[in-house]
Amino acid sequence: MTAPRKVPLVRRSTSALALLAIAPLALAACTSKSAADNAAITVTTTDTTCDVSTNSAETGNTTFSITNNGSKVTEFYVYGAGDRVMGEVENVGPGLTRQLIVNLAEAGTYHTACKPGMVGDGIRAEFTVTGDSVVATDQDSRLAEAAAGYRRYIDSQITALQETAAKFVASIKAGDVAAAKAQYPLTRTYYERIEPIAESFPDDLDPRLDLREVDVEPGWNWTGFHRLEKDLWVQGLQPDTNAIADQLLADLQELADGVAAQDFEVDPIQLAGGAQSLLDEVARTKITGEEDIFSHTDLYDFQANVDGSQAAIAQLRPIIDDRNPDLAKRIDQRFAELDAELAQYRRGDGFVSYDTVTEPQRQALSQKIDALSAEVSQVQGVVAGQ
Repeated sequence: MTAPRKVPLVRRSTSALALLAIAPLALAACTSKSAADNAAITVTTTDTTCDVSTNSAETGNTTFSITNNGSKVTEFYVYGAGDRVMGEVENVGPGLTRQLIVNLAEAGTYHTACKPGMVGDGIRAEFTVTGDSVVATDQDSRLAEAAAGYRRYIDSQITALQETAAKFVASIKAGDVAAAKAQYPLTRTYYERIEPIAESFPDDLDPRLDLREVDVEPGWNWTGFHRLEKDLWVQGLQPDTNAIADQLLADLQELADGVAAQDFEVDPIQLAGGAQSLLDEVARTKITGEEDIFSHTDLYDFQANVDGSQAAIAQLRPIIDDRNPDLAKRIDQRFAELDAELAQYRRGDGFVSYDTVTEPQRQALSQKIDALSAEVSQVQGVVAGQ
């Protein structure tokens, strides 16, 4: 984490956006659909398969029941056009069953995806929705749709963040350093996807969670991920390591409580600004390897920041597609190119140590990030109608 703040994706105030938030509910009501309209669709996943009991449904709320019969933690997604995340459930451990309810208010072709190991594009299949569609045609309703979609994304990431952090802390307290090291980059993935959310809250929540040692000011009590990273990789578990781990969980609970508060709102206009800020952070500080300086797990953070940026842009795709379809295509291409560049450093479900990535390779990554950022930088103006 660096001292400069990213553009916040959220604000906590009673503004006109509170009225916008009502729009998706009103639109859904027009369909006269209820949560029980579609019977639950079963999804059975293993490490290599994703069996969905049916490939179609009627418009309205659709319930998926996901059972993981594999050996790896998995995720399940429902995608709309342009890989817009309509709904997702993450961190489904082996032997577990999780439920996902998705409002598919528009007829069309969607895609389901299981992601064993929580990596890659997943095992995908087409999913057809038929029936009367409710299409938002005005700016306010489309902004509200974007806000609601990103809110769902935030909620899913925070749930997974708290679950994985609990396991991470449990390993630390058990003195199992090897397990804690393995869990560290996975836990940070969920945080890095939505870090601008933490930055929107007062009381230095983000520094408490993610301050790097180089940024610690005199008199500051250094806590959070990077303090624990140093204990695990460099100096060994310290007398106060368990207390630091407990503080991490407390700070993550503060984040979760803040997002659950009634005055928490997603600012859809700022989604694009936040998407670019995630890319800029990679280009500005992470490309040098100074973020995870002790563990060299930087590539996990890279991918998480890219994922978070892509999720924000995906919520705005209906507006971008309508107003500047060529830009939408270029953004898709740039994301694909960056994903391909990162993919060469994958090893199994993880990444190589970043200290093995040469300077020319880092420059190649930087060039792909810059090319993507140049396209994403145009989105905010498009969404704002400028």
